[in-house]
Amino acid sequence: MTGAPPVPKGRIVLVRHGKTEWSESGQHTGTTDLPLLEQGEADAATLAPRLADFDFGLVLSSPLQRSLRTAEIAGFPSPEVDPNLVEWDYGAYEGRTTKDIRAELGYDWTVFEDGVVPGASPGETVEEVAARASRVLLRAAPVVASRDVLLFGHGHALRILATVFLREQPRGAAKLLLDAGSVSVLEYEREQPAIRLWNSLG
Repeated sequence: MTGAPPVPKGRIVLVRHGKTEWSESGQHTGTTDLPLLEQGEADAATLAPRLADFDFGLVLSSPLQRSLRTAEIAGFPSPEVDPNLVEWDYGAYEGRTTKDIRAELGYDWTVFEDGVVPGASPGETVEEVAARASRVLLRAAPVVASRDVLLFGHGHALRILATVFLREQPRGAAKLLLDAGSVSVLEYEREQPAIRLWNSLG
């Protein structure tokens, strides 16, 4: 189409932080600032060669230590901190497992379908997490026009970010599994946002 903007040439690379105590136990880890486990640090040490072939013009990280430490070990010791990359605020469900929450509620609760309730923190809706993801993507857009962008973050927030990039409903993130220490790549196929690589562990 005449006058159409050029298709972005860059890619958006998502890195979920390495393993923590709660990622291993299945506890919802939102704003609780847990360190990486020894295995999480070992996972992060595998990232550098996996990221070596990209041309990063922007590197962003969640402000939480599990993301910042993953970035540091991966060879990016000074990423720009973006609070919009922080994990979902789970409110009263922070630190609790899905099994425990379901036992309390008496039905097959999921965070994507049923959301959270306020606790020590207010909690967020999936739409609020998606709005934060939109702000990250808006910040990345000028760079992605010609170079790659690297994002260090968290499981649920990055899954939701991927749905926003794909122009899909954020609740669809429930179908995008994302393991600790994984690498995923989003890019454009002609004018369409697409997944090039998802949940790669090596």
